[in-house]
Amino acid sequence: MAVSIGTSAAAAGPALDLPSTALHWASPDGAATLLHGDSLELLEAMPEESFDVVFADPPYFLSNGGSTCKNGRRAKVDKGGWDRSRGAEDNHAFNRRWLAACQRLLRPDGTIWVSGTSHVIYSVGFGMQQLGFKLLNEIVWEKPNPPPNLSCRYFTHSTESVLWAARGRKSKHHFAYARMREHNGGKQMKSVWRMTAPGKGEKLHGKHPTQKPLALLERILEASCPPGGAVLDPFNGSGTTGVAATRMGYPYVGIDQQVEYLELTRRRLLDERPAWAGKARLRLA
Repeated sequence: MAVSIGTSAAAAGPALDLPSTALHWASPDGAATLLHGDSLELLEAMPEESFDVVFADPPYFLSNGGSTCKNGRRAKVDKGGWDRSRGAEDNHAFNRRWLAACQRLLRPDGTIWVSGTSHVIYSVGFGMQQLGFKLLNEIVWEKPNPPPNLSCRYFTHSTESVLWAARGRKSKHHFAYARMREHNGGKQMKSVWRMTAPGKGEKLHGKHPTQKPLALLERILEASCPPGGAVLDPFNGSGTTGVAATRMGYPYVGIDQQVEYLELTRRRLLDERPAWAGKARLRLA
């Protein structure tokens, strides 16, 4: 049995023929869809050229027994088995595989954004080059109030990188240049974006260890998603991409292995669209 997602009369999302067990939840109009399962398997099962923008926040491979500062105290950084390093070669093979799967799903002029720290972003960039993506920008997300480095043997980690790339060398990617310039006081927007980490207001429905600020995703989608475009997040997490897409009117598909985070996303989406409550087309726990 397969379930077709985003094919109702009111839906603008892509039609995705997937096993029914993959569907966790979908809005009644098909505009937002949450899939439960292995990202690689689901990505490779989707029809090609289904999306205009992909935002991916993949594992950073940091959960290896280290620690960080949280609320002024030392805390473990272990997030789960999904974030454990498998060694440089296996990590890169994983990145290449999901990047290739996303490239196949992008429409000819589509673009992908990938966030990461130094632990993963160089592998992602190299993978993009190997696969023939067209690198457009490296955005530096600067955090004005990062947690201090407790070891006092390194500079404080206060930035993350976000790589922006088009599907291929011949892609004519969408860029809302005028809007970005308007947001920047009439001047060209630079590639260093200063934004605070998500505050309590963005965590009312639960927490995720790698949650990104809504302002970051809103800027990304406003800059790069064409009118009527569809958005994919292969590592859904807390669902910030979905909230931004829903707020801006873009159909969205998010994938995650953890039911608890899909449920967190569902709660956030229902908070954004109360009319969806109690009218979901299907939900599987």
